Amino acid sequence: MVGDFVTALVRWDAPVPGPALPEIAFTGRSNVGKSSLVNLMLGRRGMARVSATPGKTRELNVYRWGTGCYLVDLPGYGWARAAAAERTAWRRLVTAYLERRETLAGVVWLLDIRRDPSPEDVEVGATLARRAVPTLVALTKADQVPRTRRIGRATAIAGALALDHAEFVVTSARTREGAEDLRDSVLAHLG
Repeated sequence: MVGDFVTALVRWDAPVPGPALPEIAFTGRSNVGKSSLVNLMLGRRGMARVSATPGKTRELNVYRWGTGCYLVDLPGYGWARAAAAERTAWRRLVTAYLERRETLAGVVWLLDIRRDPSPEDVEVGATLARRAVPTLVALTKADQVPRTRRIGRATAIAGALALDHAEFVVTSARTREGAEDLRDSVLAHLG
């Protein structure tokens, strides 16, 4: 399914220009690979801005995905090369969007398979649980972990966040691993 850039929102409650469609948000810490995974979903390399430097996504970047929904690339949480006040503003924007956005139909929560959950990950997990929005966990950067260690990493991450690792989708934007599973899961949710 191919998609196009629609707009960048600087307020959580700003309307998306175009038809009223459900929104699927992509959230995760800085440098977890949100923009790369959005590009993979959109089928267009370079559509979402990707950088090795954390903190390049600074607004709610909205993409039309087929005819059924918008994908929304949220600013990352945690470490980024930006002033503390700017990081605080991004955090408020993301939190308000996840807690209050009426058109939010689901969330793809990205977690780096190589890293243990951070305090910010735990906080976002609590926000998602309070909102009770359907959430799909995508473990990113799987190409950087040997296949023999992936189940152990998924189990450790799930245990730290009180989640079921059997429902995680293991992905790699670099090798396209998990792309079809992720796409099918999002489409099934919208169906």
